[in-house]
Amino acid sequence: MTARPTVQVRRVYEDASPRDGARVLVDGIWPRGLSKEKAHLDEWCKSVAPSRDLRTWYAHDPDRFEEFGRRYRSELKDSERAEALAHLRDLAKKGKLTLLTATKRADISQATVIAGLLQA
Repeated sequence: MTARPTVQVRRVYEDASPRDGARVLVDGIWPRGLSKEKAHLDEWCKSVAPSRDLRTWYAHDPDRFEEFGRRYRSELKDSERAEALAHLRDLAKKGKLTLLTATKRADISQATVIAGLLQA
């Protein structure tokens, strides 16, 4: 039996921690006011981000999170997003993975949906 991957979700604006493992930004747009040096990223996986239409519809409304998750999981079946998700799965198998987002509420972000999929 293999151990479940260790995946956590954090805001990209928070200070990096030695416990983060690989730090991957999963937003489609670069975070406002953040330099690449300060982000301490190992990677920016923007191709896994939700579509503009889905982001606009969702607008990080907590009441829409469940439906957002359903629609986003459907989008993740598209070839480019599926390939990006597979890459994140590979990273998670290698060690601790921290998915980063610039959203104010990381707990209702695409990063949380992705983390759930990677840990399933």
